[in-house]
Amino acid sequence: MQIIGHRGARNEAPENTLGGFRYLKEIGITAVEFDVRQLNDGTLVVIHDESLERTSGQTQSIYTSTLADLKSHDHRLKWKDWQQAEPTPTLAETLQIIQEFTHIEVEVKAVSSINEAERLCQSLLKLLNGFEQQVTITSFDEKILRVLQQEKCHFKRGLLIEEDTKKEAIEKALSLKCNRIGWMDALTTQDIIEQTHQAGLNVSVWTVNNIQRAQELKQFGIEGLITDIPMRMKSAL
Repeated sequence: MQIIGHRGARNEAPENTLGGFRYLKEIGITAVEFDVRQLNDGTLVVIHDESLERTSGQTQSIYTSTLADLKSHDHRLKWKDWQQAEPTPTLAETLQIIQEFTHIEVEVKAVSSINEAERLCQSLLKLLNGFEQQVTITSFDEKILRVLQQEKCHFKRGLLIEEDTKKEAIEKALSLKCNRIGWMDALTTQDIIEQTHQAGLNVSVWTVNNIQRAQELKQFGIEGLITDIPMRMKSAL
C-alpha cells in the first residue's frame, strides 16, 4: 500500500504548493495527489478551490485571474510559521519537483462543458508527456474521463466516487476504461474493495487521517491511502 500525500501534505504543509511537494520529498514520500484547473489563458495550475479565499484570504476567482495575479498571492493563510511564500504553482513547476515520484494522482477538477474538457485535456496530455509510468489522471467529472478515452490517452485513469452508488461506480469506471477507483473513506468497506479488485481495478481511498482506520484498509489490500498526514502515517505504518 502506498501512502499518498493529499494535496501535497495538507495538514503538515500548505496544500497544493511547491513547498508542500518539496516537504514530501524531504520526508521520503514519493506518492502524491493534487488538483488541476485551467486558467483562461490555457495555463494549468495546481489549486483545489475555484476561489483563492480559503488558502490565501483573497476573494478572487482563479477564472478571472491571470498567471501574474496568482503569482502575487500567498497560500500561507493558515501557516503563519511557514517561512517561504507559496504562490499558486503551475503544473509545469510542480512536475519539475516531483519528476522522480513513483505515483502521481492528478485530479482534474470539474468543467462546465465538453469543449472546456477537450481544451484542458489536450494541454494536460502535452505537459504530462514522459510521466506515463507514474501518473494516474483522476476526476469526479465524467466529461474529463470521456475526453481522455476519446483522445486514446495512454495514461492510467481513475474515477473518483463520493456518493453511495457502489455497483454503478464500478460499471462506470470500466466503461470509461479506468484502471482505478478513488473511493471516499466513508463508502469504503472490505466488500467494496473486493468487488473493485474482482473487476480488475485498483483502489485508492481518500481522505484517511485516522491511524487505526489506515491499518484496517491496509489489511483489506488497497493500493493507495490518500492522507493529509503522510509523515505520521509513514511513522505508524
